Amino acid sequence: MEKEPKPEKPFSPHGVLPALVTPFTKNEELDEAALRRLVRFCMPHVDGFVPCGTTGEFVYMTPEERQRVLELVLDEVGGEKPVIAGTGAASTREAIELARGAQEAGASACLVVTPYFLHPSDKGVYQHFYEIAESVDIPIILYNIPQTVDRCLPRQVIEDLADIPNIVGLKDSSSDLAYMLEVLEFAGDRINVLVGHDEVVLPALAAGASGMILASAQVFPETWQRIYRAVQEGDLATARKLQMSVQKLARIFCRYGGAVAVKAALNMMGLEVGRPRRPLKAVGGALIHETRAEIELELEKLGKMQGASGEWQAPAGAPEERFGDIGLSAEAIRAAGLRLGSGAAGEGTERVQLDLVAGPKDSPVGEAYAYQLTYPLHRREALTTILEPNLTVRPATLIVPALEQRNLRQANMIYGPTQSAVAKAIVDNLEAGIIPTSAMDDEVMIVKATVHPKALDRHALYHNVYRAMDEAIKGAFGNETSLRII
Repeated sequence: MEKEPKPEKPFSPHGVLPALVTPFTKNEELDEAALRRLVRFCMPHVDGFVPCGTTGEFVYMTPEERQRVLELVLDEVGGEKPVIAGTGAASTREAIELARGAQEAGASACLVVTPYFLHPSDKGVYQHFYEIAESVDIPIILYNIPQTVDRCLPRQVIEDLADIPNIVGLKDSSSDLAYMLEVLEFAGDRINVLVGHDEVVLPALAAGASGMILASAQVFPETWQRIYRAVQEGDLATARKLQMSVQKLARIFCRYGGAVAVKAALNMMGLEVGRPRRPLKAVGGALIHETRAEIELELEKLGKMQGASGEWQAPAGAPEERFGDIGLSAEAIRAAGLRLGSGAAGEGTERVQLDLVAGPKDSPVGEAYAYQLTYPLHRREALTTILEPNLTVRPATLIVPALEQRNLRQANMIYGPTQSAVAKAIVDNLEAGIIPTSAMDDEVMIVKATVHPKALDRHALYHNVYRAMDEAIKGAFGNETSLRII
């Protein structure tokens, strides 16, 4: 028996569709010019637009504002690509009114979220979508986002709704691939399924999703477009590589809320879209400073913003002359017979050099150690070397950045892979007997770390720091002579 052909639907959602943020001014008014700029930025790389969805902060907007945003996007797109209007609402009556407004404005389809806050029965959910679809001629895309709605759109309801002619698709933001496969199994012959969770785009496309509606598709739409095309062409190796290149940003956007994190990213890229509306917060709340630094780092890797300023500068002078800025003069080092070692590794922006001085706790290096903890250098604050939380290495070791840390992205390279690699090198050399066990309690060490201001690759940086620290330790402890000049 031949399989029945897929029924004709009035609209077939597919491809890369950005879930647009809604730009606001400092006074939380709609920033129309910024919205137009954002649409123009995305236009060459996407297959359509989705304003007034979750990322668009629709729940904080009046119906009039939502209509205005839709009209602005439609005007800027000029009919060149589909515009899917977010028209979801908690009540059926309001959702119908919004859908009628979208139809009158000329939208290609409506995106309608599962009823939220007060939860109807499965029959009530079906009736909600049925009445909306019956009240308008415009195509309807169902929207499953249990993270915010606090309930999943039942597969059985979707299966029944798929028979309605103008219900054409489902956006699934659940990240539950088993759920998506079940929908594809029971309704994929009648509606298109679009993935709405940035972290699982590749497996969703490979499973049969027709496209994506993503917050991140306005930050790096060209990458998603390449992934989409690679999957269509059967080139999963390329698609996997591309997915991994944006996976950290995708994870941040999903887990810290689309509007908050994506607006931060767009602002960093020079596409000023303002802050989210209250009670969402761009800083000090939902998005902490460290996370902002991670976003900045990943955008630099993707070439979405200019990297940190500054050039790598090798430390000047003889090894014993490189610690004057932390209170250790060359004369004091020589007089006390302190251990010295240096090591360098890596090329280009991942190049590092480490200078090590070690000696008894009651020597000048012990005094310098205590002084750096008490009076840290501005933008070069020393940190204790730890192997893991609450586990410091021995001999006790301080890491002092050789260059000023001008932003959190640079600081994270020192207070992250550099710290971890230094700790690992110390532990390994202690176990190998290069560092004598007597030094564990009797000596302290200070490491001056010169890390390139534009370093981006944490993995490469970790390995380069490890190699440089291993070389420095072997230089300082490799023979019986206490003073090592490299």
